[in-house]
Formats: sequence, C-alpha cells, structure tokens
Amino acid sequence: MMTDLSSQVVAVTGASSGIGEATALACARAGAAVALAARRSDRIEALAARITEEGGRAIALPTDVGEESQARDFVERTHSELGRLDVLVNNAGVMLLGPIESAPTEEWRRMIHANVFGVLYCTHAALPLMREQGSGHIVNVSSVAGRVARAGSGVYNLTKFGVGAFSESLRQEGVAMGVRVTTIEPGAVATELAAHNRPEVLEQMAKRFAGVTPLAAEDVAGAILYAIGQPANVSVNEVLVRPSGQGG
Repeated sequence: MMTDLSSQVVAVTGASSGIGEATALACARAGAAVALAARRSDRIEALAARITEEGGRAIALPTDVGEESQARDFVERTHSELGRLDVLVNNAGVMLLGPIESAPTEEWRRMIHANVFGVLYCTHAALPLMREQGSGHIVNVSSVAGRVARAGSGVYNLTKFGVGAFSESLRQEGVAMGVRVTTIEPGAVATELAAHNRPEVLEQMAKRFAGVTPLAAEDVAGAILYAIGQPANVSVNEVLVRPSGQGG
C-alpha cells in the first residue's frame, strides 16, 4: 500500500545527499511538503527545485544543526512557512572513525556537534510546536554503531549510543503529547558519509565490508517512510536494517 503523506509537513536535516536527500524525495512523492536543512545550500536548493518540478512543495533552509540558533530557526521557519510540523527527521550526521589513541580530537568535536547537538537542538525546537498541535513524529537516524561497539569507532559509537538512549527517553515523554519517536539504525549504506575519513581508515573499512553489497540510501528512506506512514495508534519505535550480506 502506498504511503499517503498529503497535508503533512516533513522537515529533514542532512538533506544535501544520501539518506536525507532520498528521504526528502520519498516524502515529497508521498504528498508531503518538505523543508530541507543542510550546510551545502547549493545542494538543497537544487533538491527543492527538483521536488517543485515534480509537482511537490519544498523549501531549502541552509542550516548547521549543531548551532542552536540555526537549528531553532530551521524548525520554526518550517512551521511558519509551511504551516505546521508533522515529522522531524534528524538525519544530519558525521562518521569519522579510527583508534581513540592519537585521534585528531577535532574529529570528535565534529561528530558530537552534528550527531548529538544537532539532534538535541532540533528536537528541543520541535517539541513545543508538536505539543500545541497534539501530534507529531520525530525520527532519529542512528546506526548499527548505536547497538554494537567496535574497536576503531569508539567516539562514533558514543554519539550513536547516545542517540538511542535519548530517543527512548524522548519516546516516553512524547506519549503524553501525542508525539511518536522512531530510531532508524542502518548498517552499511552507499552514501558520502564514509568518504570524509582518513585514507588509512578507508582502507580498513574496505577490508571489513569486502564482498558486502551496501544498502542504497533509498532503502533507508523506505524504512523511514514505513515508520511515519503508520496509523496514529501504531508507533514503530526502532528499525534496524542491514545489508543482507553484513554479518555484524
């Protein structure tokens, strides 16, 4: 059955590529008006134009979600310009792997900035709006790394385990507001996410996932669309989705 998001407004962070871009397109094609957040303004403006050309409605709002004022402005402008806020997809994130010893600590700050503060600030801005309308859905994109810790991904694990814990607490708080919460935990996905790692890390990743056909961004977007397309009495709390060939 096709998901129908007509009359709904969906805000997607990290919409300039990968899972965020695919999710925005999927939601727009299901009838939602979408708000696009990312730092790369040219990318989200092009995506908004593509959605409009397909007959949808989209606004591009350049945003660094790890900056509280920018995150709040994104959420509030979505609400004011599109009329409401039904779904917030906290997708923006950074994955910089490698051993903890001798790691460039700036990589840690970048991950916490986007993966933790980005989720917190956007959610904090969205909750009063959703409470007022008596409904809403917050989707936090985590990772298999939010369930399984491994050597070489300690700080990324920290951020994604944190997203999982925050999401469960948020889910419990959201019940009284009519706000549903879903955590999406993808395994290996063919996106730009890994490309920002140092060469030695990329080499290790290539060895680990040799022979694995990764998920496409559209596969994860499909999982998100499934969760937000459920009837109001159904709350899909977690979706863990790996490539069929990924063992761990």
